[in-house]
Amino acid sequence: MKKKVLILGGSSDIGLELANLFINKDNYNVNLHYNSNYKGVKKIDKSCNLIKADLSYYNYKNILKKFDDNYDIIINLIGFINGKSFEKFKIESLEKTLRINSFIPLLIIRMSIKKMIKKKWGRILNSSSVGVKFGGGNQTFEYSLSKHLNEFIPSYLKKIADKNVFYNVLRIGLTDTKIHKKILNKDLIARTKLLPIKKMATSIDIANYIFYLSSNENQFITNEIINITGGE
Repeated sequence: MKKKVLILGGSSDIGLELANLFINKDNYNVNLHYNSNYKGVKKIDKSCNLIKADLSYYNYKNILKKFDDNYDIIINLIGFINGKSFEKFKIESLEKTLRINSFIPLLIIRMSIKKMIKKKWGRILNSSSVGVKFGGGNQTFEYSLSKHLNEFIPSYLKKIADKNVFYNVLRIGLTDTKIHKKILNKDLIARTKLLPIKKMATSIDIANYIFYLSSNENQFITNEIINITGGE
């Protein structure tokens, strides 16, 4: 039977690369969540199920209805950035960032866990950012705080490891994506020089690591915060 995969934030550069990795295997049923970037996801193979959902709404119940409770693999790649510094953030914008990047993905993950335990198989991967290590940047305080929240691993998830339900967090470093190029407006050349490895990751680099951790190939890694940051 095919494993049912949900990729939250699937229209991101990494999400699209990851979706293709799963689609190219015969034993996965891929479900790709997106908000507004239909231009990106429409290029994906038609066998992929697209789920349009704006997670900024306050009505959690209506949002959760868009998602199943029977996923075998859940990967949270949502990366909403509000562009606020610590000095300028407002409680409303902070709450919105936390809701989109952390709260709702956690509720979606919780919905499927009981069935994962019953099937004695499940893989969950949450995403964090190297910005957590440095307390966020001038435009990424809210984003980095939400990613710091994603690094919290509830003790309950440790207790179900013997049920073959694995939960990991990937702390992602500087990657050659649209977010870094356009939204954050970074000097990527100067930023890359700060990395011991002296190069950015590519989207496929990150997608390959996620695929391994989220597939049956991963038989022993769980409850870990894994850095993929070029040695930073």
